Amino acid sequence: MDLNFTAEERAFRADARQFFRTAIPETIRAKVAEGEGLTRDDMITSQRILNARGWATVNWPVEWGGQDWSPIQVYLYQDEMQQADCPAPIPFNVSMVGPVIAQFGSQETKQRFLPATANADIFWCQGFSEPGSGSDLASLRTKAERKGDKYIVNGQKMWTTLAQHADWIFCLVRTDPSAKAQEGISFILIDMKTPGITVRPIVTIDGGREVNEVFFDNVEVPVENLVGQENKGWDYAKFLLGNERTGIARVGASKAKIARIKELAALEFAGERPLIETPRFQEKLAGVEVELKALEMTQLRVVSDERKLAKGRQNPASSILKLKGTVIQQQLTELVMEVVGPYVMPYQRDFDGNNEPVIGPDYATEAAPMYFNYRKVSIYGGSNEIQRNIIAKAILGL
Repeated sequence: MDLNFTAEERAFRADARQFFRTAIPETIRAKVAEGEGLTRDDMITSQRILNARGWATVNWPVEWGGQDWSPIQVYLYQDEMQQADCPAPIPFNVSMVGPVIAQFGSQETKQRFLPATANADIFWCQGFSEPGSGSDLASLRTKAERKGDKYIVNGQKMWTTLAQHADWIFCLVRTDPSAKAQEGISFILIDMKTPGITVRPIVTIDGGREVNEVFFDNVEVPVENLVGQENKGWDYAKFLLGNERTGIARVGASKAKIARIKELAALEFAGERPLIETPRFQEKLAGVEVELKALEMTQLRVVSDERKLAKGRQNPASSILKLKGTVIQQQLTELVMEVVGPYVMPYQRDFDGNNEPVIGPDYATEAAPMYFNYRKVSIYGGSNEIQRNIIAKAILGL
């Protein structure tokens, strides 16, 4: 594998770097750098800037706003975006429902939804997981019963990320209860303002409200909101999940986090020796950097095989990217906690048992929430346990 980029690719990288670091507002990029949550307006603002240049939906067909880029260009685009702390386009729009509609939707469905999805005029959320139907998604029980020109939807979706912001939800629903599990599922689009929908927040361990429960009580959905064919939703879901895992290794984001850790670890606290000068911390940081470089090389090998993937072949090495990429992301949040030290604690207890707020630097505020929030990355997009099984079977032949 030739690791040297061409002159054209280097020019493309430079252009992308300049764009991401100047076009996206600094206030938004600073939130990403410090691990703060983005508002709905932040995400929409960023996506519309990207979309105005044609860079929000680069993975879509060209006729719907995609870019006819090489796999290397896509890699460089993602790498520079992440290193610049630029928010990625809303994944539910760009990496999930958009490609499904573009591939399987009717022409009317494409015209109705794709331009608005690209420009974030519609903010989507994903209705897949249910209580008891997470890793075993085919066991989902939310049903859609057809009555005339409508489906009547009843059931519950779980862990619905950013449902509190969403205008629409794309759902897997059971339309044929008598069929085998995977064969009786359909993919439908539902307006979140439809009567009968209730969104209830789930407060996560980091204190945030990122995920929700969504309940459907006799929700009427026009049949025209069905994507593709009835009872073929499982095929569309597999297609979607393949797109969801694209870029999940987040090598560029980890590069940016290492640079920030080095910056913070070089600071002095209360006259103490900077942490970056201690051998033990240097050893741990260097170890993560070596693993990240190995991951980047693996990602480039996967990128070099992209043409085979385009023909429908699945590269099991993508499971390595997901597995190792998320482990590195979690390791980096642990190093941030170590850099922040005692300031990561919101309160300090005195000798009388009273809690006194810990007054520390601003960047310490998000260290603990980010650490707890990143426990999820080894689960979404296919749990790391599942990825190990794929690697064992498809790569090691076990």
